[in-house]
Amino acid sequence: MTAAPEHAGDAARLEVVCAVADMAIAVPPDTSILEAVRRAGLPVPAACADGRCGACETRVLEGRPDHRDGVLTGEERAYGETMMLCVSRATPPWLVLDL
Repeated sequence: MTAAPEHAGDAARLEVVCAVADMAIAVPPDTSILEAVRRAGLPVPAACADGRCGACETRVLEGRPDHRDGVLTGEERAYGETMMLCVSRATPPWLVLDL
């Protein structure tokens, strides 16, 4: 399995709300959600950082993930209940995560 390719829609900033930590994080276009939440001090595990291992899988409370991983099945992607923070983004450009 491999991560999906980069998308042209990454030119926009992404807003991520971490519900448990009660914080909002702006994720620049050139930064992964994983990197941004770690910079904000949240300890999220990750082994590969390219969407292949599933270690950074996180529950999505609101929003629609733009899945770019090689872990989730088509059915899991359609449900949109979890996402891999290392490679995925969102459409529209906001998410509420169980972090």
